Amino acid sequence: MRILLGMSGGVDSTYAAHLLSQEGYEVEGAVLVMSEHTDTGAALRSCEEIGIKLNIVDATKEFEEYVVKDFINQYSLARTPNPCVMCNRYVKIKLLCDYSKKNGFDKVATGHYCNIYIKEENLRYCIQMGNDLRKDQSYMLWQLTQEELAMLITPLSEKTKDQIYKGAKEMGFASADMKESQEICFIPDNDYASFIEKRIGKFPQGDFIDSEGNTVGRHKGIIHYTIGQRKGLGLAMKVPVFVTEIDPQANTVKVEAAGNEMKKNFVADTLNFQLTEPPAKGETREGDFLVKIRYGAKPAKAHVIYTKEKAEVFFEEAQRAITPGQSSVFYVEDKVAFGGFIC
Repeated sequence: MRILLGMSGGVDSTYAAHLLSQEGYEVEGAVLVMSEHTDTGAALRSCEEIGIKLNIVDATKEFEEYVVKDFINQYSLARTPNPCVMCNRYVKIKLLCDYSKKNGFDKVATGHYCNIYIKEENLRYCIQMGNDLRKDQSYMLWQLTQEELAMLITPLSEKTKDQIYKGAKEMGFASADMKESQEICFIPDNDYASFIEKRIGKFPQGDFIDSEGNTVGRHKGIIHYTIGQRKGLGLAMKVPVFVTEIDPQANTVKVEAAGNEMKKNFVADTLNFQLTEPPAKGETREGDFLVKIRYGAKPAKAHVIYTKEKAEVFFEEAQRAITPGQSSVFYVEDKVAFGGFIC
């Protein structure tokens, strides 16, 4: 079997390539050049260590269109995007699958910490949480289609990060000594506001308002803030306050005392279904799910009323900082049923 592996040159993709090669598969790497910050050298070094070919795929056009422009647009609309979710769907996995089909590969592999599950009753594919729940990446992959999931394998699904680092060090892989990046890949200094303003111009200052609509200070521009933010507001208030609402039309940022950032319900749209078959047009369903509203959050119990396009979510317990633009992922046990964007 020929397998095309998404190769960044980090410890995860490197060790995934090692595992597949050990199992006797014919493996080639593919590094996607997405921006000026893509490190093809690290990917080449890893492939040379393992003894596999590296293919270089130009993804700059797709990355700019589906990730960078969307990132800027979402912040301009006072939403907080997750660019990795968009990248996985419209750039990384899509282009790997396209390249694989054009060049005679049987499967696509990545170094994601998750599993691919097949529901026997209807042969639907879905992402399943991996063994290392601390590093689980199922949340980032809810937009993948059935066709893409059918092509995908994830060699690290049963591994933990500690096991992979230990194994990589024992093999002498250079990637074992690389620091894991926590920044947005196309904004290495993590100053996303400056990045956006360099691209489309400076955002005007405006008012901070309280729950009564009273002005309590001046903000630097709406792209500098996100729902739930407490630090960096520059306000002298009697009690700690959190950002609870951002209005791009009025150019205001609402702040309220602790507790007001907690909500029990929200609406999600632009749904994509994995384990759960999508409802028919005009059909409404409901059920209980575990719902995750950000990468670092724990899934929480909720009752969900949903159609093919939209889901209304009612949590059993209030959740902190439900943020428009972020992904909401709906699980049945540890499997992705569907996902959507928080409105």
